[in-house]
Amino acid sequence: MKETTSREAANHYLNRDLSWAEFNWRVMEEAQDPTTPLLERVKFLSIVSSNLDEFMSVRVAGIKDQIKAGYTKKDFTGYTPAGLFKRIMKRSSKMVSEQYRTYREILRLLGKEGIYIADYEDLTVTQRRAMDAYYHEIVFPVLTPMAVDQARPFPLVRTQAVYLAVVLMKEGDDPEDEPYFAILQVPSNLMRFIEVPARANSKKHEFILIEELIEQHIHTLFSGYTAVSVQAFRLTRNADLTLNEEGAEDLLEEIENQLRRRRWGDPVRLEVQKGMHPYALKQLTEEFEITDNVFEIDGPIDLTYLMKLTGSLKGYDHLRYKPIESVYPAELDDIEDLFAKLRQRDVLVYHPYESFDAVTDFICQAAYDPQVLAIKMTLYRVSGNSPLIQALARAAESGKQVTVVVELKARFDEERNIAWARMLEQSGCHVVYGLVGLKTHAKITLVVRQEQDGLHRYVHVGTGNYNDNTAKLYTDVGLFTSHKVIGEDASALFNEVTGYSAPHNWKAFGVAPTDMMDKLFEKIRREAKHAAEGKPARIIAKFNSLSNQQMVDELYQASQAGVKIDLIVRGVCCLRPGVPGLSEHITVRSIVDRFLEHSRIFYFENEGEPEVYIASADWMTRNLTRRVELMCPVFDKDIQQSLINILQLNLRDNVKARQLQPNGLYERVTAGDDEPLRSQFEAMRISSWKTTAHEG
Repeated sequence: MKETTSREAANHYLNRDLSWAEFNWRVMEEAQDPTTPLLERVKFLSIVSSNLDEFMSVRVAGIKDQIKAGYTKKDFTGYTPAGLFKRIMKRSSKMVSEQYRTYREILRLLGKEGIYIADYEDLTVTQRRAMDAYYHEIVFPVLTPMAVDQARPFPLVRTQAVYLAVVLMKEGDDPEDEPYFAILQVPSNLMRFIEVPARANSKKHEFILIEELIEQHIHTLFSGYTAVSVQAFRLTRNADLTLNEEGAEDLLEEIENQLRRRRWGDPVRLEVQKGMHPYALKQLTEEFEITDNVFEIDGPIDLTYLMKLTGSLKGYDHLRYKPIESVYPAELDDIEDLFAKLRQRDVLVYHPYESFDAVTDFICQAAYDPQVLAIKMTLYRVSGNSPLIQALARAAESGKQVTVVVELKARFDEERNIAWARMLEQSGCHVVYGLVGLKTHAKITLVVRQEQDGLHRYVHVGTGNYNDNTAKLYTDVGLFTSHKVIGEDASALFNEVTGYSAPHNWKAFGVAPTDMMDKLFEKIRREAKHAAEGKPARIIAKFNSLSNQQMVDELYQASQAGVKIDLIVRGVCCLRPGVPGLSEHITVRSIVDRFLEHSRIFYFENEGEPEVYIASADWMTRNLTRRVELMCPVFDKDIQQSLINILQLNLRDNVKARQLQPNGLYERVTAGDDEPLRSQFEAMRISSWKTTAHEG
């Protein structure tokens, strides 16, 4: 047999970061899709920017750190940090250019609907007067021009804030003299866009960007000087926290300290307005010591403002998706005693098609029920005004034992989680900050209740966060159960996270980082064995990302044994499907649509006795080895079938699905002679994924 070279082995895999770039490109395609309502296209364009911001501040920042440290070893996909950085910059530059081309096209279409982002010069005299007054009364008082010279060093530039770079000449100076330089932060506490008073007898909605207004009045800030150039720039810094958890006496205090340091993180990316004055560009690149990641932007810097703009527009419902009316799960509707129902049977909920209120009601009923002795819950990301937090606080104040595992290290939600942790502690909850070195990403609630025949455990396990806001935007599934074995495993899990319990011999759960990966390998190998024996063998798995090399290799081996494998992967995928002799039995598809596909569902054929699991974990190295994650079996046959129906719906999507090709690119799945099927829209009809036994 021919020996596989390292280069050939590397060609078996797609690079994680380049795969992410392909995912963000798919998001941008939604902004370009003429069948998507116009204001929804605007939102997708904003999401492209926010995605790219996080990618630069975390992933690219890490690659730059490796380059700076002189790290030259290739990863398993064959890239050195320097080589990968070069590819990322090339791909990202192309993406940004396409994003702003799309922006200009969308502005044109918005104009046809009477919505304009106007230039100051295009306003009428009356409108200019109104904007002048707004500037002097609202904007001017909060502006702080900051000169840069020998006596005044370069001020701190905050990450991802928009600034103006101002090149000045003093009145009477020789034009050949070196100019003066100053910067000015565009106020982040004022609206980025300002609605302009309507023209007479016009129904147009006109807006002006605040930086445009400041530029028009720049003379009010530098009397005695003439502005030669006023152009926007934006700096992205390394936002990844470096925590010394082992040496920290108080993890909460250590994270607060690191959050303060985040604003001084190393510069990673510099965005400058197209045609920036050479002197200003020289000042910026020298100060930030950045020349290899400078983006010249042909339009307004930072398009994340578009999300708020769409939210502010009233009377344009015809340009949006129709509001979804989440239904309350039929199995729980008009049920006074939810616990009595769960003693009879398990219940599955599918968000956002079914309301998150079912989860809220479960926690609230437990909080008020005098028979409930204890509530234990994990919190990773919660909403700004979470009803769950209020319910947990009330439960603790009423004397119940309430234990909350709050993950302080949930990236970019650290400050919010710190606030929740303190509030819960003040209410009498036992607040635990997880395990040293591991993020607690599992989504589980345990309720312990005293009943006539003894103690009973009720459990909710989900694939998404306990966040009532994102539950309206993300597709996730949750299981309510009183199954004895699941309840016992749930108790053991909390004991392990909050105390000193040794790793448990899980009867139902797969738990990372201890045994989830091994259990998944065992099930994949079992399917491979069955295929080799000529028995039915099938794997369907739905998750957000696949980047663990061992997991990819296990799937390759199963494919070579003849297992039919369908993967539904929204984002990153390092597996290269459809390669003869390697992965010809594997398909990979991604669905990017109105809602963010977020559920994790795993199906294994098991020789005609299917096993179905829901999980908090993606098949990434960080999920399988560096986080506390949970994979829970579904025992109820009807619920198993409902989850299989969800998977099959995704696999039949021929409107919003893209299929990954062996070359790493994605192609849209087309309906051909079949009826068009859009899985998210089909799922809105509850009967399309729920079994008959669950209807009525």
